Amino acid sequence: MCKYERLRRYQKETMTKVYFVRHAQPDETCADDRTRPLTPLGLSDRVQVADVLMKYPIDCFYSSTYKRNYDTIALCAEKLGMPIQTDERFRERTAGLNWHMSDIFQRRWDDFDFCEPGGENLRSLQARNIEALREVLEKNPDKNIVIGTHGAALSAIINYYDKSFAADGFIRLYGWLPFIVRLDFSGQEYLGREELFYLVRGY
Repeated sequence: MCKYERLRRYQKETMTKVYFVRHAQPDETCADDRTRPLTPLGLSDRVQVADVLMKYPIDCFYSSTYKRNYDTIALCAEKLGMPIQTDERFRERTAGLNWHMSDIFQRRWDDFDFCEPGGENLRSLQARNIEALREVLEKNPDKNIVIGTHGAALSAIINYYDKSFAADGFIRLYGWLPFIVRLDFSGQEYLGREELFYLVRGY
């Protein structure tokens, strides 16, 4: 299919639109990754997240089981009177020892099977996130879906559909907290994506 024909198909057919929301700024003084809350600034930034998402006819909400992800989209879900369904598979990569080494990001993206001692490699991270996403797509055809997610997890999802998105893409958005990007699908077929919103907050 030529580029022009694919564009016409993209514009005309009914699509499933997934709004991935990377969490707002987390409180790094909390050592527990699973229960780490948002900072006061992160909590405040949820208002802007809700303002962006409420421009669209959202049908349902999903989230990682981690507190910072759930809380980032909770304000919008509350405003719309919708529940948030959680899925453990959307969680972030399990961090191991010595992950702060200077070249760790590049090494992970150069070799999806590499990880630091006790950590999780990108291949495993990508596999479980894509498995969960495919189920969400199957259950919600032609819907507008919000998924609360993490930086590495989201980057691995994008990479699955677009191999040109790798270490440079992940590093570019590393300090974007929060970040919203829409991925469009026809059934299970990926059609494209659009970055909608971000704030440069850092950790």
